[in-house]
Amino acid sequence: MSAPGASRWVALAVLVLAVLLVGIDATVLGLAMPFLSEDLAPSSTQLLWIGDVYSFVIAGLLVSMGSLGDRVGRKRLLLVGATVFGAVSVLNAYAHSAEAMIVWRALLGVAGATLMPATLALIRNLFHDPRERSLAVGIWGAMASAGAAVGPVAGGFLLEHFWWGSVFLINLPVMAVLVLVGARVLPESKNPAPGPWDVPSVLLSMAGIVGVVYAVKEAAAHGSRWDVYLAGALGALCLSAFVRRQLRLPHPLLDMRLFRSRGFSGAVLADLLTILGLSGLVFFLSQFLQMVQGRSPLQAGVAELPAAIGAVAAGLLAGTVARRTSVRASVSGGLAAVGLALGACLWLDQYTDYWLLGPVLLVVGLGAGLSFTVTADVILSSVPREQAGSASAVSETAYELGAALGIALLGSIVTGIYRGFAVPEGVPDAVARDAHASLGGAVDAAARLPAELGDPLLAAAQSDFTAGLRSAAGVGAAVLLTAAVAAWHLLRHQRLSDVPEEV
Repeated sequence: MSAPGASRWVALAVLVLAVLLVGIDATVLGLAMPFLSEDLAPSSTQLLWIGDVYSFVIAGLLVSMGSLGDRVGRKRLLLVGATVFGAVSVLNAYAHSAEAMIVWRALLGVAGATLMPATLALIRNLFHDPRERSLAVGIWGAMASAGAAVGPVAGGFLLEHFWWGSVFLINLPVMAVLVLVGARVLPESKNPAPGPWDVPSVLLSMAGIVGVVYAVKEAAAHGSRWDVYLAGALGALCLSAFVRRQLRLPHPLLDMRLFRSRGFSGAVLADLLTILGLSGLVFFLSQFLQMVQGRSPLQAGVAELPAAIGAVAAGLLAGTVARRTSVRASVSGGLAAVGLALGACLWLDQYTDYWLLGPVLLVVGLGAGLSFTVTADVILSSVPREQAGSASAVSETAYELGAALGIALLGSIVTGIYRGFAVPEGVPDAVARDAHASLGGAVDAAARLPAELGDPLLAAAQSDFTAGLRSAAGVGAAVLLTAAVAAWHLLRHQRLSDVPEEV
């Protein structure tokens, strides 16, 4: 069902609140982690789970939740998920132990998995005019980028004035508005003949994706171990069984025929490679700005704003650009711009002036915003309205898998180079081990040592961390330029329609 007249734009305003919130939540935890660690005193393993369990759960459930929304109603699922997201945010804010924090972060992932596919699927069903839908998708993407930008700034402000749990409580007013207003203005939509929700497919999907993501992240963090190989192998087997089951079912959880569309497959692959190549810069930039260049959390958040500004601007103009040029030109051009900007980071060092770094981040935002928005439009336009939830979930899953693979690949490059830095003579072995564990560990270790030992130790750590970041940016640039070439070929003849759909 389509919302009449201007009310669909009001509905869109409500939907982007959820996207804004997810973008904020994805970035604030990293800023809060040092304060949370001091209060809850997690072990190193628990600290990794606090950081990773949200992404594990959300990645594992996206396809299932997208399909569930197609069946029970996207509005219903969105409102239930938003309510749970708000309630669990309070539990996160007041977690009393590391174990409790892991559980609440996992539940937050369950709720988060309902939000992104439902919002994009509802846009598909709200806007039947392709030009309006392109603008709506652009606004959707712009708000996701805005959330990622607002997160560090808002989080930095809160952490400088309040306790770490405050970064989770900013979810509450946003969720309250979404639920109260959304219940009135959002139209319900779902697949009119969905078939049953296949529970074995749900379990296979979650086990497969979580197994693969876990194996990739653990291999990056701790190297190859038997449990990493086992998790990866079991994940791959579950995904293979999932695909075979979908091809046999009369009403599959995910219609694998979607991938027969060259445009759909090309757009999904472009998204995966884009976030894979960007992960090195995105994941390590905040550490560079704070622990190498000496900015506060709030200053680091403000320094990253050009990327979000560029992404917002490009998202709003993406539909117009793609129609005046072509889909493949806009996607390939955006990816090539990001690749070249990452290539410029090969000259990055501790003393790089912000007037050089800022424009690089702006180009990254412009290119990524253009590419992501056009590919989202292509993915939605390539499928029937009744399968919009499943298609949106595939897009979001590609994003999560790209992030996991990127952090694993590029993170291992940064970590490998960083851990090789030379420790000055006279530094105790225990302190050296702490310094080699992470850049944050080096900062703490340097603070415990006399200046004549601590200063050269920190300088060596900062130098090698920056060298690792440069190498990761170089690999990321190669991935993005490869993605640009792949998109040019895969999205050949792809066009954004100008003909309104029949309701």
